[in-house]
Amino acid sequence: MSNKLRSHGKSVVVWVLLAMLILGLGGFGMTNFGGRTTAIGSVGETEIPVNDYARALRDEMNAATAQIGRPFTITEAKQMGLDRQVQGRMFGQAAVSEAARKIGLSVGDAEIHRQITQARAFQGLDGKFDRETYRLALRQEGYTEVQFEERLRADAARSIMQAAVAAGVKAPAGVVDAYATYLTEERTISYAEITGADLTETVPEPTEETLRAWHQDHAADFTRPELREISYVWLSPEMMAEKVTLDEAALQAAYEARKDDYVQPEKRMVEKLVYPTTEEAAAAKARLDAGEVSFADLAAERGLTLDDIDLGEPAQEDLGPAGEAVFALETPGVVGPIDTDLGPALFSMNAIIAEQNTTFEEAREELSAEARMDRARRLIDEASADLEDRLAGGATLEQMADETDMELGHISLAPDTDEGLAGYEAFRDAAATVTAEDFPELGSLDDGGVFALRLDGITPAALFPFEEVRDRVIDSWRAAETAKLKLARAETIKAAVEGGATLGSQGVLVNTVGALQRSSFIENVPATLVDTAFDTAPGKAAIVEGDGKVVVVKVEGVHAADSAAEEVAQIRELLEVRLAQSVANDLLDFYARAAQAEAGMTIDSTAINAVQAQMQ
Repeated sequence: MSNKLRSHGKSVVVWVLLAMLILGLGGFGMTNFGGRTTAIGSVGETEIPVNDYARALRDEMNAATAQIGRPFTITEAKQMGLDRQVQGRMFGQAAVSEAARKIGLSVGDAEIHRQITQARAFQGLDGKFDRETYRLALRQEGYTEVQFEERLRADAARSIMQAAVAAGVKAPAGVVDAYATYLTEERTISYAEITGADLTETVPEPTEETLRAWHQDHAADFTRPELREISYVWLSPEMMAEKVTLDEAALQAAYEARKDDYVQPEKRMVEKLVYPTTEEAAAAKARLDAGEVSFADLAAERGLTLDDIDLGEPAQEDLGPAGEAVFALETPGVVGPIDTDLGPALFSMNAIIAEQNTTFEEAREELSAEARMDRARRLIDEASADLEDRLAGGATLEQMADETDMELGHISLAPDTDEGLAGYEAFRDAAATVTAEDFPELGSLDDGGVFALRLDGITPAALFPFEEVRDRVIDSWRAAETAKLKLARAETIKAAVEGGATLGSQGVLVNTVGALQRSSFIENVPATLVDTAFDTAPGKAAIVEGDGKVVVVKVEGVHAADSAAEEVAQIRELLEVRLAQSVANDLLDFYARAAQAEAGMTIDSTAINAVQAQMQ
């Protein structure tokens, strides 16, 4: 029988050479290092601030924590070389920044002002730049205004330098061909899952002695994790929102400031393809109308992709002379040639987006919710100094709950606990490292809330008594014994198939896939089956285990992909982009090393050790 097969979506990897800081997510828990130690090193005259290194290293550790599901320590980071990777990346960035500085590359004050004042993160309720919001966001990230603006300017200059170095890079045609051939090869396979019904033997009933031995030998499967008993107080924007009084005039002003979000004209999804002459554009339109080519084909002929010619979702007035013709279309289609500032062009209309007209009354609930939460976060920020003073003065968590708006709670925290307050990364990190000797300190949450906690005790990990988990032990033992029998049956079938028998002759249910690709996904089989099929020679069989399943797979045939097929051409185009980006990345790396060598590099090991010591 034929089984459902899906192909993973393919998307072009986009390199972002300049990333704006993500603000408003709460502090990283690092203090300002102050004193004479301000940088972990430099390339020429470009220094690498200790706080920048601390943030970058903490980001990587937080990412590792999310992957492994428990706090990732600085000791583990150093063992894996993560700290050196971060240092290498930051010294590479500093080298490019130094090269930009030496040639006088920079952006003006007007551009920095524009970026800051137009950033949504720094806008108040009225949709305009709000200095208090700006100050709060920078405070949460540990920046002064001068530091942030200098960082923004340096990042912009480095981005320009990186773009100049990597411009025009192309992937070697031979490498693209080799990868395309490898990736587009297809195979025909047959496979069969070995189920309990396919077994020729049955699992015997276990003895009490066998079960008790299994319980001891597989103790990790029947052990309760260590629990950290944590008392805490916290204050969230939701708690404070109830105390917020809304100003009707401010809501109306916010609506007017954001009116473009609520009142929008009818729009179209449009692509624009420009030609040198009207004759060429008309000829292309004729071929399109005749069904000889698609709009994507026409773009490709001009060395462009649909992303390159995408105009987004313009209104009629945004399209100038083409607006009337494009908006006259009632269904997707192509119009033109139409003269534009860049030359005669064809316009492809792909979808109609209806006009939007949300009144103040209709938007009032949304505006009110945003206003309440925004004001609540401000109230918490204003109260933070008092809360910190109380904790520093020796107030207990119970006293904080009695005397302030903070709420008291308790949680038994296991490594995988992520409910309630444990859903916040900052809380989990603090709870995982706090000791019984630590005094409660105020911490920030990524939604603008604050918390403080205390370690009341640690309940060690312990093996559940056999009697409490007897049923689990039986299930575990039986599953292991069944898996052994399935594997033995699979080995017998594999030997028979490689001896000339068909998979279908072995009394198992056979599935067939006729056009298997390396990117394919087959439902309800181990994830490694596709890779195994491409690692197995034609006519041979293999056994795949995973997810509690045992599957025998046989490669029936190997087929080279049709190089003229549209999908193959798309894959090749994607490869050209990705490989070109890889080459550009290497080029940037070589350039950074050369810039380092030319400018000279210094490293302050004491400063680096100080940063890492604070992460213990």
